[in-house]
Amino acid sequence: MTAATPPEPPAPPPGAPGTLLLLVRHGVTPTTGRVLPGRAPGLHLSDAGRAQAEKVAERLGDLQVDAVYSSPLERAVETAEPTAARAGRNVTHDDGLLECDFGDWTGAALADVAALPEWQTVQHSPSTFRFPNGESFTEMQARIVGSLEALRTAHAGGVVACFSHADPIKAAVAHALGTPLDLFQRIVISPGSVSAISFVDGQAPAVLMVNSTSEPLSGLRGP
Repeated sequence: MTAATPPEPPAPPPGAPGTLLLLVRHGVTPTTGRVLPGRAPGLHLSDAGRAQAEKVAERLGDLQVDAVYSSPLERAVETAEPTAARAGRNVTHDDGLLECDFGDWTGAALADVAALPEWQTVQHSPSTFRFPNGESFTEMQARIVGSLEALRTAHAGGVVACFSHADPIKAAVAHALGTPLDLFQRIVISPGSVSAISFVDGQAPAVLMVNSTSEPLSGLRGP
């Protein structure tokens, strides 16, 4: 006997707002671009990074931000705080937004790890790589995608600002685009940048913006 085909989910009414997730990379720190800080505590924004955090808050100022979530690491929380203050929200820590666990590579100079044979795997076949005593890229992607799914469900129809790190955001954007993880290194996520994904029930996610660092973001939401 053939099982019944489950009914298609009902289409959203015309003009219904989707859930808008804003993925914000933290601002620059004194070691950005030189060291893999990973999850080591105690790394704070530089003066330039604090200016980037204020700029993000200004760019989001005309949006009704319903919730602000952040990786618990200091550099992400410090980037989130101006946006939360401007929106009148608290910063809620979410472990799903954490940086990748680089394991034994935590704190290593980028120049040193880039000279290792494994670096070619990191760049060209990341789906096959696990950091020594750390996390794999596939685990990292599953973690942030699952967290974003929970957040968009919890704030259906709202605008949610999520402050995270370069590799997790790249992995989330790749997933939303349907891009294989092995190609996610082609996506650039700069410090202080905003990427936007819209979710409407019954439809595939829509990537509205990637690595935006300048224009106001009020246009992401209709009047």
